[in-house]
Amino acid sequence: MWPFRQLRRKKILRDALLPEHLWRQALFSGRPGLAGLSENDKRHLRELTTLFLHEKIFEPARALELTESMRVRIAVQACLPVMNLGIDWYDGWRTVIVYPGEFVRRREQTDDIGVMHEWDEVISGESWRLGPVILSWADVGASGLSETYNVVIHEMAHKLDLLNGEVDGFPPMHRDMSARAWSAAFKAAFDDFNARLDANEQTPIDAYAAEDPGEFFAVLSEYFFEAPDLLKAEYPAVYAQLRAFYRQDPVARLALPHKFGLGTEFDSSR
Repeated sequence: MWPFRQLRRKKILRDALLPEHLWRQALFSGRPGLAGLSENDKRHLRELTTLFLHEKIFEPARALELTESMRVRIAVQACLPVMNLGIDWYDGWRTVIVYPGEFVRRREQTDDIGVMHEWDEVISGESWRLGPVILSWADVGASGLSETYNVVIHEMAHKLDLLNGEVDGFPPMHRDMSARAWSAAFKAAFDDFNARLDANEQTPIDAYAAEDPGEFFAVLSEYFFEAPDLLKAEYPAVYAQLRAFYRQDPVARLALPHKFGLGTEFDSSR
């Protein structure tokens, strides 16, 4: 990291750390993915969230009133995947665009015989290489409240995947990881998942994961943080690879006695 950047970040964390009330509100709204964090994890995640809010530009679309608490909710979920990697993994892009709800994108694709097909696709999130992350606030609101859905983590997984240039389910590997082991685990799981769908088997994992290897990685990243027990039971080799990549073990931390980390603030009566 450049010295001036390091100094600027230290100043931000010293003088403009995310206020306590916004931080605790974000932790509550982000369950279950944020459950079980240790005090050290929460401190580090709060710092990353602060930096994310200072270094990214949030732009509302379609007259959405984007409040500070909304920005914080997005930021804390965005920072969870890089909690043990660092905010520099989100370098190369600056903007988060937030729509009130789902939005439409015009798509086009040329088939194998050269015919161009065009259609409108309704989507809840999108990530552009070297460009913005685009989110539906309605889907952000649902993120972290379902055990298996988190549009923020999904799009951030795409951003990490794009660090290698393509959305192909193969983000940059750490030095202590094996690219061959990663590919073997994900290919076996992807092939098995598609075979189960082809056999009309009901699977506990969203069928959207079968779209392509890039979506498989993004969807399974959601499950890694939101429903790690389920993912580990379905595809233990994939869970092990994601644990090595994200440098986190959600199954282990959810097994700890301080599962929710904030005591009565996770009371379902709220």
